[in-house]
Formats: sequence, structure tokens, C-alpha cells
Amino acid sequence: MIIAKDTIVSLDVELSDLWGNLIQRSEEPLQYLHGGYGNMFPAAEAVLEGKQVDDRIEVRLEPEDAFGDYDESLLRVEPRNRFPEVLEVGMRFEGAAVGDDANLIFTVTEMAEDKVVLDANHALAGMGLKLSCSVVGVRRATDVEIRNGSADDPESVILRILP
Repeated sequence: MIIAKDTIVSLDVELSDLWGNLIQRSEEPLQYLHGGYGNMFPAAEAVLEGKQVDDRIEVRLEPEDAFGDYDESLLRVEPRNRFPEVLEVGMRFEGAAVGDDANLIFTVTEMAEDKVVLDANHALAGMGLKLSCSVVGVRRATDVEIRNGSADDPESVILRILP
């Protein structure tokens, strides 16, 4: 079976920077619903179209094709007293209860005396990436998967641009 709209695709995936430094490798095949459902980077999905089991692809993803450009407007400097006593770089917090920051997840990137620097950019924002995939499975999606817009697999991982 070939990869086409409304198929569930299983992939072994490696994500590297443009210099070949490995960022992440899937330990188990990742599944997604193919066909413009927003579950895969569109540039990678286009290259996967028509492929079949045992095919391998490599796609160069510019920042706008992956996790977006780095956006300095997503940086915040907040007073230290607004955070829990135990606070470390790398901790994550949801945005404000209302307003433009309500749906953002901020990561603590720096701490200095009475200030905390928060960043809501994806960790890979602004980076060009190389996505290498081997197709390990293709099957027709079920009606439920098509209705839900995703693979009916709680272990599946979605590779897409996040808001």
C-alpha cells in the first residue's frame, strides 16, 4: 500500500540539526494520519506522499516549515516573587489566566536575583532541521480515525507546528 490521503503511516524518525547533530530518534515507530490533517510537517508529508514500506526520505525543514521563526515577543521578564519558592531553569508554566498569554506555555530560561526570564518559543524555534524517516507501515485509516483527525494510537506522536 502506498501513502495517500486517509492512510495511517508508521515511521522510524530521526530529527537532526542541519549539521547532522542528532536531536531526537524515535524509540518506537511513530504514527500519523496522512492527508493534510495537521499531524505532520506539511513539507515532510508532501515528500512522503506515494511512498511505501521500506522507503526512506530526508527533508530539510527551514524554521517556517518546522517550529517557526524565533519570536522575541514571546519572551517575558517577571518578578521572582510571582513564582514558587523552588524554581529552576527548564521549569514550565502556563501563561496568564486571561489575555494573549492564556494559551502559551513558558519555560524558565534564566534567573537573576529578583527577575525570571520566560520564553514561550518552542525549543527548536528558529532552527533549520533535517527530518529523516523510514516508512515501516501503511494502512487504511478507520472511519473513527478520519473523524478524529488522528491515528487511533495513544502512543502516537504528532510532528507539526504547535501554536
